[in-house]
Amino acid sequence: MPATPDASVTPDTSATPDASAKPATPAQGSEPSGKVALVTGASRGIGYGIARALVARGDRVVITGRNEDALKQAVESLGPDRAVGVPGKAHDEAHQALAVERAMEAFGRVDYLVNNAGTNPVFGPIADLDLAVARKVFETNVVSALGFAQRTWHAWQKDNGGAIVNIASVAGVAASPFVGAYGMSKAAMVNLTLQLAHEFAPGVRVNAIAPAVVKTKFAAALYEGREEEAVASYPLGRLGVPEDIGGAAAFLLSDAAAWITGQTLVVDGGLFLNAGV
Repeated sequence: MPATPDASVTPDTSATPDASAKPATPAQGSEPSGKVALVTGASRGIGYGIARALVARGDRVVITGRNEDALKQAVESLGPDRAVGVPGKAHDEAHQALAVERAMEAFGRVDYLVNNAGTNPVFGPIADLDLAVARKVFETNVVSALGFAQRTWHAWQKDNGGAIVNIASVAGVAASPFVGAYGMSKAAMVNLTLQLAHEFAPGVRVNAIAPAVVKTKFAAALYEGREEEAVASYPLGRLGVPEDIGGAAAFLLSDAAAWITGQTLVVDGGLFLNAGV
């Protein structure tokens, strides 16, 4: 069955920092882990949901995002003693370098990388796709992920180990009408995961997560006013929320996943169970 475009790179009201909320300090009974994660595209939405899950278990995080105000709000919500924000565009190599440098300066290490930043600027058939737009999608969604992976590898992981999670999409593992460029880029992200997992082993594990529709402002057109109908395709009876992806990422960036690498974890509420029906 055709994959539904996901919303893994867009804002979500269920994972938008609340300036009045208490900081996401480690959960009761948990101790600071000593681990540090760099999470791209994390001022809100799925990226913020992942950062919050990591902080809640005791990690410290460096988060990136294009909107400096939103990034500051996210840092305040996560806890200024637990989080550092680095504004910039993911495809900008200078920004990539600065983000890794800030992680090393602030915390002295970067154990984990989550490549979440991405873009999906166009809907429509690929027969009419502007090739300049296609290049932009690949530059932001794939090449930037490789750039961040290279920099964290050389700065820390090569000698000290760690783990990487790439946020792909169900659009990258099945045909995706109207978001073909996005789907192609996410398929490339899945293959990038395989290449990095092979090359960075045994010290660094690399996996991907492929979400289906996660409730965001971007995806609102897919379910607003018809959510019951949209949810009918999901055996688990609801659409995703950023916390679903946060939990999956926290697992893959943990010792519980110590023998898992090169895998793409589909987190889709059972959507693909309907394939072929």
